[in-house]
Amino acid sequence: MGSNGAVVSPVRDRTPLSQTQLDFPGQPYSVCVLKVGYCQSESNGTFKADGTITLITGPKTILVDTGGPWDRDFLQMKLQEKGLVPGDIDVVVGTHGHSDHIGNLSLFPGAVMIVGFDMNEGDTYCPNGLAEGQPYSVDEHVCVLPTPGHTGQDVSVQVKGTSVGTVLVAGDLFECCSDEDSWQNLSLNPAVQKVSRRQALETADVIIPGHGLPFRVIRDC
Repeated sequence: MGSNGAVVSPVRDRTPLSQTQLDFPGQPYSVCVLKVGYCQSESNGTFKADGTITLITGPKTILVDTGGPWDRDFLQMKLQEKGLVPGDIDVVVGTHGHSDHIGNLSLFPGAVMIVGFDMNEGDTYCPNGLAEGQPYSVDEHVCVLPTPGHTGQDVSVQVKGTSVGTVLVAGDLFECCSDEDSWQNLSLNPAVQKVSRRQALETADVIIPGHGLPFRVIRDC
């Protein structure tokens, strides 16, 4: 059953999209992956990682995750390619507080910021319901959903009405399309994250994970 009591078709498969499938036009919002995140183990026991950066354009211009601080010039260049400067961004969402996802918040001092369950405009912090498990609606097409587990305050951004249906920009709720053998080891609370993941798979048509290509959710009819 879905959260509204409706019967939800079981998920049959997840299919990764290609590097050429990073734009999802729609009305009134379109979604574009500016950078595909990655996570790579190194032979010395360390790993290299960077978070996915996603731009949502429409009535409001929304940036979901800003990459690490090493992405500063890259991020500004990608925005410029879209005809934007940092001051054009209305809302910045940090899906959680890890440095590879919120390393460039300082580029956007004029934006409304939602980082985890916190929401602020400048130094004014605003109630939003996320900590109580409620979604925060940007408008009728875009909402920020609490999806905890990887950390205690993870959020995802749901965009309705794109060419592929409902897109969920999920941060590290999903590491990548094929993460079944890895996500638990990176989770603060695997039991809670498992619930968040299941709910995402029940409602999204395409999921943009924190460290890999977008993937399509295929359900049985």
